[in-house]
Amino acid sequence: MKYRRFAASAILCMGLSGLLLAAPTSERKTELLYLLAQDCGACHGMRLMGGLGPSLKPDALRQWNAEQLAQTILNGRPGTPMPPWSPFMTRQEALWLAQQLKEGISR
Repeated sequence: MKYRRFAASAILCMGLSGLLLAAPTSERKTELLYLLAQDCGACHGMRLMGGLGPSLKPDALRQWNAEQLAQTILNGRPGTPMPPWSPFMTRQEALWLAQQLKEGISR
């Protein structure tokens, strides 16, 4: 699967320091947004409007808070194609990414 290919490259690109940081640095934020575009976009659509996975636009996410979204990012959704991303990001990074989704990401 696509996320398995990403796993090897992510570990090489991020290094352990990216996994240990409490809050994302500017560089790490760029990496997280790239992951969102390339890996999440493969299922949620390149414009995050939905595809195999649901839309990640703010209107579609309004019923969930950032903590709930971060838990989904980190743990995935068992029984669905949504994989857990906890091997590749910290809780703080998942919260930051969830907040970006809640606010809307412009492209």
